[in-house]
Amino acid sequence: MRIGIPKEIKPLEGRVALIPDAVADLAHAGHEVHVQAGAGEASGFSDEAYVHAGAQVLPDAAAVYEKGQLIVRVKEPVGEELDLLRREHLLFSFLHLAALPELTQKLCDIGLTAIAFETVQDGHGLPILAPMSNIAGRIAVQAGTHYLHRPSGGKGLMLGGLPGVERGKVVILGAGNAGGNAARLAAGMGAEVVVFDKQAHKLDAMMNMASNITALYPYQEALSCHVQQADLLIGAVLIPGARAPKIISREQVCSMQAGSVIVDIAVDQGGCIETTRPTTYSTPVYTECGVLHFCVTNIPGAVPKTASIALSASLLPYSLQLAGGKWREVNALKAAVNVENGSIVHPALIHH
Repeated sequence: MRIGIPKEIKPLEGRVALIPDAVADLAHAGHEVHVQAGAGEASGFSDEAYVHAGAQVLPDAAAVYEKGQLIVRVKEPVGEELDLLRREHLLFSFLHLAALPELTQKLCDIGLTAIAFETVQDGHGLPILAPMSNIAGRIAVQAGTHYLHRPSGGKGLMLGGLPGVERGKVVILGAGNAGGNAARLAAGMGAEVVVFDKQAHKLDAMMNMASNITALYPYQEALSCHVQQADLLIGAVLIPGARAPKIISREQVCSMQAGSVIVDIAVDQGGCIETTRPTTYSTPVYTECGVLHFCVTNIPGAVPKTASIALSASLLPYSLQLAGGKWREVNALKAAVNVENGSIVHPALIHH
């Protein structure tokens, strides 16, 4: 099969879907790989490395979409890229269609088959989304720490505290991959960490992670109390494929101290906090109710070298199955189709 890897065009998105090592494995399996010039540059992978791996480097996106049958990219197609997609394309990327009705309609109009990374599930969870969630959770704490600094607009607080100074408080909604990684990093910095989740086994895992992590069931009263005290509030709620539920109201956000920070990792699925709206790395933050909001829709794009290597490792087995042609026999892929032949087929999107 002919595989096309275009260069990402979202603002400051430096990731590439497949690194040269993965391309070499695809080429070794007999597939043709076409990579857009400069696609791996921001991740530290040169065009020469792709050529050495057996790929053909093409000058622009139009050439890649023209040649490719299977299009493997990181983020959803935007702008002029949509005009390059054809009915016969098999699109494999992050899509987050529950939050993007216009894109959903456009993909249906084109009539192609689109499989979303975030809806690929196996017996252990979400294998392609997981490494990106791990990164997003850690960056959420790093970004939160940065924006709590006074020169960045925050209240001027150090999360870990000092002898004679209280620790800062980090409240995390959701104890999955993103929330768990955020909790681990925040606890390691010495903050007081409170994690909310409905699943007992996840609360158990959080409590066992560190002595300065408290794990609680999200009763409304408890949420309101801890959110009001939070220096950093991190939203990490996920319902696979579906729009994120709003867990925190505008009123609860307005109860927070001025100069506190919110990072909503769930923003690409619509966000789990009422005051959330999507931002990019060009203008990552805005202030609402006196609270700084960091709501970038491609958080792992900040560390493209790390993210591309992690993403590529999770993508390669599925890319080989898709290129092999018998992917409909693979339950994880068959169940991850979002749109096909002009129709929405994924249950989370239909119910949405």
